[in-house]
Amino acid sequence: MAPPPPPPLTASTPLLHGEFGSYPARGPRFALTLTPQALHIQRLRPKPEARPRGGLVLLAEVSGCCSLRSRSPSDSAAYFCVYTYPRGRRGGRRRAARTFRADGAATYEENRAEAQRWATALTCLLRGLPLPGDGEITPDLLPRPPRLLLLVNPFGGRGLAWQWCKNHVLPMISEAGLSFNLIQTERHNHARELVQGLSLSEWDGIVTVSGDGLLYEVLNGLLERPDWEEAVKTPVGILPCGSGNALAGAVNQHGGFEPALGIDLLLNCSLLLCRGGSHPLDLLSVTLASGSRCFSFLSVAWGFVSDVDIQSERFRALGSARFTLGTVLGLATLHTYRGRLSYLPATVEPASPAPAHGLPRAKSELTLAPGPAPPVAHSPLHRSVSDLPLPLPLPQPALTSPGSPEPPPILSLNGGGPELAGDWGGAGDAPLSPDPLLPSPPGSPKAAQLSPITEGASEMPASSGLPPPTPDARVAISAGGPPDHLLPPLGTPLPPGWVTMEGDFVLILAISPSHLGADLVAAPHARFDDGLVHLCWVRGGISRAALLRLFLAMERGSHFSLGCPQLGYAAARAFRLEPLTPRGVLTVDGEQVEYGPLQAQVHPGLGTLLTGPSGCPGREP
Repeated sequence: MAPPPPPPLTASTPLLHGEFGSYPARGPRFALTLTPQALHIQRLRPKPEARPRGGLVLLAEVSGCCSLRSRSPSDSAAYFCVYTYPRGRRGGRRRAARTFRADGAATYEENRAEAQRWATALTCLLRGLPLPGDGEITPDLLPRPPRLLLLVNPFGGRGLAWQWCKNHVLPMISEAGLSFNLIQTERHNHARELVQGLSLSEWDGIVTVSGDGLLYEVLNGLLERPDWEEAVKTPVGILPCGSGNALAGAVNQHGGFEPALGIDLLLNCSLLLCRGGSHPLDLLSVTLASGSRCFSFLSVAWGFVSDVDIQSERFRALGSARFTLGTVLGLATLHTYRGRLSYLPATVEPASPAPAHGLPRAKSELTLAPGPAPPVAHSPLHRSVSDLPLPLPLPQPALTSPGSPEPPPILSLNGGGPELAGDWGGAGDAPLSPDPLLPSPPGSPKAAQLSPITEGASEMPASSGLPPPTPDARVAISAGGPPDHLLPPLGTPLPPGWVTMEGDFVLILAISPSHLGADLVAAPHARFDDGLVHLCWVRGGISRAALLRLFLAMERGSHFSLGCPQLGYAAARAFRLEPLTPRGVLTVDGEQVEYGPLQAQVHPGLGTLLTGPSGCPGREP
């Protein structure tokens, strides 16, 4: 007879408990308790704290951990280090590290086993891996580090994407123990070409470090491959370094974080990426007037939204502020467009929106900069990049995590020596080094290795204003993908069951996820895999003031509660848009496409999105 399953863990179930010292050794001693959602820290000596400061480390704010050892041969202790990103008093995240000394045994081997037991248990919790009920917790429980391909658009946003990647993304994913290669894109559709030639079996995910446009290239590149049915299952992720960052805003909300912009949004999404976890992603196949087809993960827009998107291109140097300025200019020259919108209504009503909760703050004033990373074993990642069948040689700015074959020369990202620095060591303290037996890297940018970067190889493409309507599409077209069984050919009558409306519109928006921008919640009840396209429209006759109120309310997702008579909404499985105005702008995922009639159909769960855990991971009651 099989033994009964262990009872389910609650948020406060103690998993590990132990006493640790500090680094340096003359510091206080602590009692640590690990639960499924937090690490509790209580000072024991020299005097227990009545109200512990920094006594709660939420796992939602932890990027990773590792075990360390002293470089002094006479030190028999081992060390357990946790890397965290708590919110400060002003709301922004700051990196902090907590290092604890395992010294309860007489020998280093016993102390190392204890430090590794804690590091392994915490890593399993962070990655959603099961812990043995009564078994021994050893590093053997951990699988090999996930292998990620990072694609960076160095001109994303205000041209800060590469700097943000070096200063924030790479340190955090190194702390998490993720194995990675990084390539900077050099031109439009470069990422599309790269993914078409990848050996996808060597990667656990492709992550874009840019705005929404780079992910559009990746998804359409995957769907152009002969093996698109398997290729499109490759998990994709996004770390926001662009202007709009709409999908990242939806990922941030899905992870249970409070709305964020800029560096805070990037850190939130990086934390979620470090935790692991994916979610099915609906994709929208869009058939254009010429008969060509592309795939969208975000939106199709006509009217005010697309006008602002394209007109604001010339203000790209302003970052996300370009949309604010573009909105002001668009309101000053507000247009209406005559058109016909038809859609196939959804048979299932969308779920009601769930309120998003922010995370409580966890204080920590500690900082750590440990030594160089130990090698991490993984397959030869360079080969899958260097063998790409491209007409042009691959760019030089390629970066790999430690352990890649034939590593390029080490270049410190933030400067400084390889020893522990800051608040952690006095003049007489021996520095610590990572324990090579636990597959986890130190939490320092010094874990990354860069090849020489050529300066001035690429230039910022010239921005333009609102171009005249031409059949020349700026978005490349995908030829693969599943058939659209819900759509008849463009220009032919629609089947029964479709709803059609015709009139003057200020805007028509078809959106898949909840967010139109990092701070614009256009469809607050939308989910990544709800199988729906959410149609929003504003009819002509709305005043500029009322339209402005709609967009201000959209920052909170409350625009549908304003009772605006010109605002409409429908959940659909497919739609057809027929502009009846001779001039205008159509966009797919923020990029201009040929002007004319188009139609689209949802393909539920066709893609896979790296989202991290849902809800509020790590929140303690």
